[in-house]
Amino acid sequence: MTIALIDYGAGNLHSVHNALKAAGARDVAVTADPDVVAKADRIVLPGVGAFGACASGLRAIPGMVDALDQRVIGGGAPFLGVCVGMQLLARTGEELGTHRGLGWLDGTVRALPANNVRIPHMGWNDVVPVVPHPLIEPGEAYFLHSFAYDGEAVLATTGHGGQVAAAIGRDNFAGVQFHPEKSQRYGLALLERFLRWNP
Repeated sequence: MTIALIDYGAGNLHSVHNALKAAGARDVAVTADPDVVAKADRIVLPGVGAFGACASGLRAIPGMVDALDQRVIGGGAPFLGVCVGMQLLARTGEELGTHRGLGWLDGTVRALPANNVRIPHMGWNDVVPVVPHPLIEPGEAYFLHSFAYDGEAVLATTGHGGQVAAAIGRDNFAGVQFHPEKSQRYGLALLERFLRWNP
């Protein structure tokens, strides 16, 4: 089972790679090659930084977005987006202008409202499932973000000045706003479930 961990200059690749290995993954390809992505059994899209920069970085790799569409939407490969990798599932993001995401879900990534809470949302917080999903269990995870997804297909929320999307997804793709690689046992358990997931 090959897992493509996409390297597009916008992810904490070393930590995510180590977490996948700790969760039991044997063949993790850190790759910027669309051909590898198009043949992978599972795909992980990390992401750290601004939505627009991450979207631009992904589109700067010739054929990468097409490979993702083909393998995930067309081919049904299990997919996990992490942090900004989750946010990129949205149609648009409003960080430093309006930018186009992958558009797999009808949603927009907007600034977290201050609402008497500190921005960025940083640290441990609850993950509260809102619908049953094989990947998402209740627990505590580590968050670090200033923007959040607002739209359809929310799987779990967390509280930070109001309800904030903690996980989103549909069919064979899902994304988490928190960092599994920094979430200790909770994060490793989620990655273990992802490695077994057969949507």
